Amino acid sequence: MAGFFVYPRWMDMALAIRPSPLNVFERAGTNTMHFLDQAKIYIRSGGGGPGAVSFRREKYVEYGGPDGGNGGKGADVVFEAVAGLNTLIDFRYTQHFKAPRGGHGMGKNRNGAQGKELVIKVPVGTQIVDDEDRETVLADLTEAGQRVTLLEGGMGGRGNASYKTSTNRAPRQHQPGIPAQEMWVWLRLKLLADVGLVGMPNAGKSTFINKLSNAKAKVGDYAFTTLRPQLGVVMHKNREFVLADIPGLIAGAAEGAGIGDRFLGHIERCRVLVHLIDISNADPVEAMHIVEEELEAYGGDLEGKPRLVALNKIDLVDDALAAEYAKELLKAGAHEVFPISGATGKGMSKLLDAVIDYLPAATVTERPEGEREEADDKPWSPL
Repeated sequence: MAGFFVYPRWMDMALAIRPSPLNVFERAGTNTMHFLDQAKIYIRSGGGGPGAVSFRREKYVEYGGPDGGNGGKGADVVFEAVAGLNTLIDFRYTQHFKAPRGGHGMGKNRNGAQGKELVIKVPVGTQIVDDEDRETVLADLTEAGQRVTLLEGGMGGRGNASYKTSTNRAPRQHQPGIPAQEMWVWLRLKLLADVGLVGMPNAGKSTFINKLSNAKAKVGDYAFTTLRPQLGVVMHKNREFVLADIPGLIAGAAEGAGIGDRFLGHIERCRVLVHLIDISNADPVEAMHIVEEELEAYGGDLEGKPRLVALNKIDLVDDALAAEYAKELLKAGAHEVFPISGATGKGMSKLLDAVIDYLPAATVTERPEGEREEADDKPWSPL
């Protein structure tokens, strides 16, 4: 069995220090963790600079003619996805972004300076959504280094030298430059993960992800212990993948009940979902149906994703009862059921084997085949 660890999702794999498990979300202060996955911002490109009205003035040249240069082009507004960011928290404090305008045209046929493009850096996985309907996706940045120009700067205005004709030797016309473009947009972060972890509150998801990756997710015997998504990078049998844990779902979550629906978007990109069910629940079958119905009601293709049902906390019951519950879940529509214990690690290896069968040739974090590091066969260890 492979060892498991977690390192910042957006860190370059070659730079990650594997023996030192870290939480993927930055901690501010002692126990406060800041995670912001939506932000509304105002953006404006740069307007074009005005053309100049100027005439050549030289000694002994009585009629020098027009020499007003053109205005410079305004700056574009560019969004760039960068590694190393995993939250939109910076946009809580800075919400207005204005690109510089183009420079004024000048005499002696000198054109105005072009405005330097305004680059807004966002986490990989950020969608830019139109503010008017909050549904139209203007751009989806899914790869580090990906750039998109959302607003173009205005073209500079023509100077009076451009208006000189055979009949108009001293024109005074000029153009003011094309005005800037502006708009409000929503930034919506959808984490890039291979496997999504879903379930009702207290299903044991935090214990599960802690056991796999040492993500140090908060654990407690009360509802909604997980208040924001957790990410862990899991390595198993020479494969590694990103596991995303979202807050627990309750009946009516798709309509806004509880807090789980707030983060369902983060598992839309996952290849497979692991549905954790607490075996100590009064009715595991009902618990499965509640979550399945909420996934279907939410939409976003979640109901069509392959799901593996993990019957968790089997360390609390005998093997016969666990086997009986597994049969009931299969009869109720579960495709595959894996009895596991997030506390002891029992049954997890078989579950991870099944997860890997659904993964693509290269996951979110994996490098090309020749660059992968081999996982050591060791007993379960949270490092």
